[in-house]
Amino acid sequence: MLCGSLFLGLACAAQNPTPTASESKGSELFQRVIANQKRTDQELDLFERIERTEIRKTGSDPKPAEVKAWRVFPAGVANDRIPLSAEGKPISAESYGAELQKLEKLLVWAMQQGPGQDEALAKLARKRKERNDLIEATHAAFIFTLAGHEMRGDRSLAKYSMVPNPKYKPTSRNAALFTRVSGFIWIDEESAELAKVEGEVSQDISLSLFLAKIYKGSHFMQERYEMAPGIWLPTFQQYDFDGRKFLLPFSIHERTLYTNYRRVGPPKEALEVVRGELGKAVGETGGP
Repeated sequence: MLCGSLFLGLACAAQNPTPTASESKGSELFQRVIANQKRTDQELDLFERIERTEIRKTGSDPKPAEVKAWRVFPAGVANDRIPLSAEGKPISAESYGAELQKLEKLLVWAMQQGPGQDEALAKLARKRKERNDLIEATHAAFIFTLAGHEMRGDRSLAKYSMVPNPKYKPTSRNAALFTRVSGFIWIDEESAELAKVEGEVSQDISLSLFLAKIYKGSHFMQERYEMAPGIWLPTFQQYDFDGRKFLLPFSIHERTLYTNYRRVGPPKEALEVVRGELGKAVGETGGP
């Protein structure tokens, strides 16, 4: 919850909504970034991908202690996660086929109408509103200063420092996280897309709901690239969080790679993709 909230807000960060004349150009750029981020947030629900997460005991460990991978497939009201091997391959033909059959049933269910579907769609709408509210909160949450420009390949990125705005008054638990983080964001100026965000917890964060605390110095970052025309999506994400829950210390040191993006569309289109794979699997095994 904490990690997702930090990334969601910082990845959509915007400049103070009342800029001076000299800041007008920068403010216009940030408004375009916000609009693009909201659009991308919805487009992500139409793309499948492979997520490969490396889990380390400490951030400095050269090799992960554990590697987990999934095929993440949009299924209308939620994402289905099919377990894969560490190399991103099916664990077995039998288990993978069973997972595809479960996904097929989930997509069929998502296309139907009924109380269960209505409840799931309402829950999805609430989550999207929460995300949009968090995006909007960044208008006033941070003060951004242009720190220069950097090249990434043949693209010029504008680098901005970000610090909490002392005048900001958070209106939600998630938005309150913004008052205790700082860092940098990189924006592709040509496309007005977020290319990278990197931040650090500048003050301990208490999570009373979980009786937990995230310690100062915890670090996070995310990189994004254009995965389809006009669609910039995450390709790498890293958490290095230390803290305690109840009286026990904990550490989260994860690096996640996002690959094999493919647009599968809403449930009706996605169902055709899954049934095509199931039909191919049956043909390969000599079935009817």
